[in-house]
Amino acid sequence: MAKNNIVEYKQGENRKVDQLVELVNQEIANLSVLYTKLHNYHWYVDGPHFFSLHVKLEELYDEVTAHMDELAERLLAIGAKPVATLKEQLDIATIKEATGKEKTETMIQTTISDFEQLSQEYSKAIKLAEENMDQVTGDMFVGIQKSLDKHTWMLRAYLKK
Repeated sequence: MAKNNIVEYKQGENRKVDQLVELVNQEIANLSVLYTKLHNYHWYVDGPHFFSLHVKLEELYDEVTAHMDELAERLLAIGAKPVATLKEQLDIATIKEATGKEKTETMIQTTISDFEQLSQEYSKAIKLAEENMDQVTGDMFVGIQKSLDKHTWMLRAYLKK
């Protein structure tokens, strides 16, 4: 099962491991959609807080890219394949794309909602990773969840103005 603390994935060998790989792929897809959405918001944000939000949204999409890459590389390390096309990602993502017509406050509220949704999904991924004795994947999700929860708190504080 493990070589050098890396779980070796063989599709169809263990349904729970297959489920974990599917869930990690869903989250890679979600992060891909979220990256594009945050980039969209970065380009179209306006108003009196333009400068601070423009910078913050760039920080967020850069971080999301790093998380997506980390999860994809984890799948490759265990012998699985990450979803790597936009079509595949859009087919399995639970995060919805931006319309390009959102107002600034809606952008921030939607980002909060997306982060909360992902955090809930990560709790399921952490549990499934634990069931599969895959501490590395579980720890990755814990770290990403921690970061998203912190950003959610900060964005909520921004909306209180």
